[in-house]
Amino acid sequence: MNVIIRPDEQSVTDTAYLFVKDRMNRKRYRVLGLPTGGTPLRLYRALVEGHQRGDIDFADVHTFNLDEYIGLEGDHPQSYRHFMQVNLFDHINIAADNIHFLSGLPTDIEDECEAYEEAIVELGGIKLQILGIGRTGHIGFNEPTSSLASRTRDKTLTRETVEDNRRFFDSDEEVPRWALTMGVGTIMEAREILLIATGRSKADAVAAMVEGPVTAMCTASALQMHPRTTVILDEAAAAKLDEDEYYR
Repeated sequence: MNVIIRPDEQSVTDTAYLFVKDRMNRKRYRVLGLPTGGTPLRLYRALVEGHQRGDIDFADVHTFNLDEYIGLEGDHPQSYRHFMQVNLFDHINIAADNIHFLSGLPTDIEDECEAYEEAIVELGGIKLQILGIGRTGHIGFNEPTSSLASRTRDKTLTRETVEDNRRFFDSDEEVPRWALTMGVGTIMEAREILLIATGRSKADAVAAMVEGPVTAMCTASALQMHPRTTVILDEAAAAKLDEDEYYR
């Protein structure tokens, strides 16, 4: 695991942007795994700006998003499909057929998840998987106690995750309690992984991921076993790392 510590959020975004641009242009990674959230949002803005400058071309890129809430249509303002559309896809030259997303209203959950896994395999696998990390150390919606060998499936959200999401909805009843998510095993099959984290609220999760034991209680800790994982942090997110001087 390659840990990079930068002074602030903007430096994290700048470093992550250069990382993604290099993989897309030099290594020709054309199948990307994408997350949602505040930290990736800054990266998506940088990617849009890079595309507008002509630095990055998405014409033949395929994307697979990590997860989606169960019960929300794709055009719901709080669906992850809508988030990606308004913050990235509407502003780049990606073909609509190349955007792959789990349905929030699947006819059959098991069939939906199996089809998603098959689509990834048919395209030769995800070349670069971008990740954030939740306060409980989860990646995607692989909440604590999720199997580290798990595949794409439905998950019940923890109380912490529901509380974190409550601010986005008008009432408690609207907050989703379930989601579809790529599994940890699915994520671990990506050729290369980039995880970005910022802010003091992520410091405990980051420390558990990087320096703690590999455990289902912190599903991001499985990334210790991946041969090509890069973690980019700001000073606040890195605050509880014991070996921070070594990483520097």
